[in-house]
Amino acid sequence: MERFAENAFLPKFYEDQTRFAFPLEMSFLADRYQQLSDDIAQYDLFKDFVVSDYHISKSLTFAKVTLPEDEFNLYRKFFNVIYKEMQQPDCYVYLYQNTERLIQNIKKRGRDYEQHIQENYLEKINEGYVSFIKSHPEMKVKVIDISDMDFVKKRADYIEILKQII
Repeated sequence: MERFAENAFLPKFYEDQTRFAFPLEMSFLADRYQQLSDDIAQYDLFKDFVVSDYHISKSLTFAKVTLPEDEFNLYRKFFNVIYKEMQQPDCYVYLYQNTERLIQNIKKRGRDYEQHIQENYLEKINEGYVSFIKSHPEMKVKVIDISDMDFVKKRADYIEILKQII
């Protein structure tokens, strides 16, 4: 699971996106790289696969939405160096949720600093994921719309998602 709760820039970003977007995105890039590197290093050769709830490419999707063009271009230079070092997944599974459902989940999660996230920001993130998928036709991607599912509380929804993945 992605570690993000201890990111000191996240609450600051929601207060002042312009000022804190670049340090936030750089800190996420460093954290994601470190966590994925650690996880892969601990990979058990006797297991068939590794499952992660994110990939480092997520960082580029968010940065493209949050950063102005000049900062994004600088960020992308760092990202490209790190991206070349990362093992690429055999398959991406994108659990899509519409904006309305994302907002409901954010409200339910209850983090104070997230409660005023704008719908257009979430729409841009969703569009960023779709754009990333479309711009990499060589990737094996399974998109599952979970907007009307609750795989945490409803076992049937969880089983349905597993069936679609397998």
